[in-house]
Amino acid sequence: MNNLRTLRDANLSKSKALPAAAASNQSSAIDFTETNPGRLEDVEILIELPATPNLVDAKTITLTVEDSADGTTFATVADIPAIVVTGAGGAGGTAVARRFAPPITLRRYIRLAQAVLTAGGDSTAVSGVVSLVF
Repeated sequence: MNNLRTLRDANLSKSKALPAAAASNQSSAIDFTETNPGRLEDVEILIELPATPNLVDAKTITLTVEDSADGTTFATVADIPAIVVTGAGGAGGTAVARRFAPPITLRRYIRLAQAVLTAGGDSTAVSGVVSLVF
């Protein structure tokens, strides 16, 4: 049986262009509107990044999920592993899509943090996406 959730609400999906090499940035936040969203059973967090053909060999793009109780002060969610894409073979980085159940400790707001390693090439035309899927 396939339990993959596929229903998305455009208001619960945030996209952000990758930063330049040696930089980082964050998407705007998604508001769960729940104080303890980790107790929700009918939602998953989906992180997506298309292929990054300009990512230099052995250089990385790291995607992490951050959360906040107030929508202002964010911290990395330790229970959601970072996604690391590495350039290889002169072809850049492959596309990734990962799903995570909200950890029980997740706070009300989440956002996607993106970091590109120094001399990683120009992938600013590519955007990372964080979505809630039902």
